[in-house]
Amino acid sequence: MSRKPPLQIIGWREWIRLPVLSVPAIKAKVDTGARSSALHAYGLRIERQAGEEIAVFDIHPLQRRSSPSIRVEAVVVDHRKITSSGGHHEIRPVIVTDLELMDQIWPIEVTLTSRDTMGFRMLLGRQAIRRRFAVDPGRSYLGGRPK
Repeated sequence: MSRKPPLQIIGWREWIRLPVLSVPAIKAKVDTGARSSALHAYGLRIERQAGEEIAVFDIHPLQRRSSPSIRVEAVVVDHRKITSSGGHHEIRPVIVTDLELMDQIWPIEVTLTSRDTMGFRMLLGRQAIRRRFAVDPGRSYLGGRPK
């Protein structure tokens, strides 16, 4: 019987990269209680281009700061009804982008929303990390800061 290699361990918060979105570093809260991942999308608007829905928004990758600001355009692949931890429902656009953490790069689905009142601009849900990582809730930034 073959054994699966052990999963890499990550902390409850990690520095990640979103290379397709030109985000060299953003702190993400790893939340195994959340199914989907969420990204703070400032000034989000949906446009139609060549028959596709395009999300146009700015990313402010640093917590509690509005600069730098990175302008992003991404194809909307879905709209999902998300229930927040407070029980509120919201329909959010979903995009697919690459995530880089601990020398691994893979595509994930991300919902776009305002996270102004949250401590982290990115929430990494369990779907994004399943079968790749195990979470040690007592540790942080085990992957280091992206280069």
